[in-house]
Amino acid sequence: MEKKEIYFLFTDTGSLLAKAINRITGHPYNHVSIGFDEALQEVYSFGRKNEKNPFIGGFVKENINCDFLKNAVCEIYSCEVTAEECQSIIRKIKEIEAKSNHYRYNFIGLFGILLQIEINRKCALFCSQFVATVAADTGIFNFSKPACFVTPADIRSHKTLKLLYKGTLSNYPKVISQQESKVKHTEYNGNHAFG
Repeated sequence: MEKKEIYFLFTDTGSLLAKAINRITGHPYNHVSIGFDEALQEVYSFGRKNEKNPFIGGFVKENINCDFLKNAVCEIYSCEVTAEECQSIIRKIKEIEAKSNHYRYNFIGLFGILLQIEINRKCALFCSQFVATVAADTGIFNFSKPACFVTPADIRSHKTLKLLYKGTLSNYPKVISQQESKVKHTEYNGNHAFG
């Protein structure tokens, strides 16, 4: 059975909203995004649509090089899934993306987590609710609670995730580039030695 890697980006931007959420939850990295390539060129979430305004939010394809994210502290994890599971997640994300102008950020749902009141709003999600929703039918995350209660900390602590990187997001592309150079160098030396 063919396997694929999917990626989870957990960030702490240091913004006032992030600091407030960190204080309430007691956890760092209170934003999560899901991606499909190690370089994080394709990363999706529910978050701010305007870097300067945290209250205009919805479905976003995130740019890790934008001013708002590049200085964020982050952790990046990978998770192995089947090719079918990966396609299922991509299909669900594309369905949401096609209707993205109907979707908004589920601010009220955040209060639902705090008060442990199940709040499911049509076309409204927050970041971890989005990730839990698109991965729900794949068997990757078998949470014993509804998606509207799933937090970034729940996803981050999942046993199937493997930590790849911890640090400033702006340094991550350099780390990936260095790793690729080492692999190419090792392959070249290996071929040269045995050729």
